[in-house]
Amino acid sequence: MANNVKIDWKNVFKLGFILLAISAVAACLLALTNYATAGTIVQLNEQTNKAARQEVLSEATDFEQIPPEDLAKIATEIGIENPGEVVEAFIGTNGGAVVGYTVKTAPTSGYAGEIQMLTGISADGLITGISILKNNETPGLGANAVLPAFRDQYKEKSALKEVTVVKTTPETGSNAIQAITGATITSRAVTSGVNMANQVYQTLSK
Repeated sequence: MANNVKIDWKNVFKLGFILLAISAVAACLLALTNYATAGTIVQLNEQTNKAARQEVLSEATDFEQIPPEDLAKIATEIGIENPGEVVEAFIGTNGGAVVGYTVKTAPTSGYAGEIQMLTGISADGLITGISILKNNETPGLGANAVLPAFRDQYKEKSALKEVTVVKTTPETGSNAIQAITGATITSRAVTSGVNMANQVYQTLSK
């Protein structure tokens, strides 16, 4: 003979209400925390980006942002496959004179996805430096893109033509950089970001 199980619906509803109340309070607290820290996060991000701009274009004392709508138009016109990978661009000045440009790009072709980076280019068309802002590349391999040994290869390369990637030591005077050992995909992704910046520079400097 089967046993009839009697469900105490009053207790079930009580427990459900308690769980709902706990979830609601947790959600409200999370929302309040996000609201309270949003301004600080934005400020910290801007400080980080400003420091990066100064790092890759040290000659500049002031930076003026290219309007986002203008940059989006440029990215489309020059044929960037994914225009959204061109994030922002600034004109760097010193004493009112243009000394170069910084272009933030986010190529999505990294081994682990998007790589946020910044490229500095002088007014006369030479890459002055790059900075890797965010990446999820493999530690000890692609993550080594942040190291000066790799980043510094781009300095003094021409922004007027494509930068290429080779697996051996580049020929002297070439516009090539040597890939990180075991991380060719990351190296190509970073170089893709640099080349997007070069294309933006070529349009802005006309």
